[in-house]
Amino acid sequence: MTAAPILPERHEWTVDDLGDLPKDLPYELINGRLIVPSPTALHQDLCVRLLLAVEVNCPSDHLVSFDLSMRVDRRNEPRPDVVAIHRRHAGRSPVPVEDALLAVEVVSPTSTFRDMYDKAKVYAHAGVRSYWVVDPLQDRITLTEYALGPGGRDYEQLTHTEDLFVTERPWKVSVDLPALTARKNDLLAPEGP
Repeated sequence: MTAAPILPERHEWTVDDLGDLPKDLPYELINGRLIVPSPTALHQDLCVRLLLAVEVNCPSDHLVSFDLSMRVDRRNEPRPDVVAIHRRHAGRSPVPVEDALLAVEVVSPTSTFRDMYDKAKVYAHAGVRSYWVVDPLQDRITLTEYALGPGGRDYEQLTHTEDLFVTERPWKVSVDLPALTARKNDLLAPEGP
């Protein structure tokens, strides 16, 4: 039997401290706070479907991935649920945030504020051009699309929908939110006798 790792006690974490963590521990660092997520199968299923939707028209010099660390600064190394990056970073981790064209976060019960506010500020200040927040916690899955505003330091909301979502950022992408809602409901439905 292997003992669970004991994480060092810290009130404030930096990227320099991340080397003390077990190499196979999935983590995020947001504003100096270490987060060790434990996603549900439903969350991961939705992330894969979003990745596939973004990947459809992905140009050959870019790639779409999920759960990929992005180095932002000393206090921030987020792992977007889905991210579009330049292909030259396919073998790197963490990926430099400067080349991220899109970051997507899927809200969970323990990440709503972090995804809607903390990560939005981190990604905007790092220059990630497009940011989506997908919320499966309501009756119908919603997607909110943000883009960097004129000053390039804050996001402006472009779209909030629970219907078919179509955008040209970072390239043409279509996400059938009603189909995703139907899948969610099917996965969460009690099994028959």
